[in-house]
Amino acid sequence: MARAMLEYTKTVLKKVSFDTKLFCKELEKSLTRLLPNEIEELKYWLEQFINDKPELQPSLLFLKA
Repeated sequence: MARAMLEYTKTVLKKVSFDTKLFCKELEKSLTRLLPNEIEELKYWLEQFINDKPELQPSLLFLKA
């Protein structure tokens, strides 16, 4: 079940990546719902996903907090 939440989170983040503010809001929300090991996986995925999207770079601040 928990793995499904991580995949769901990735799907949502992909769909809202057009809006930086919404993307950050969804990312922040997902960090409260995922398990610690899933957050680590999400960090890795996020770094890869926003590599070519400079407008989403500020979202990395949520992961460092």
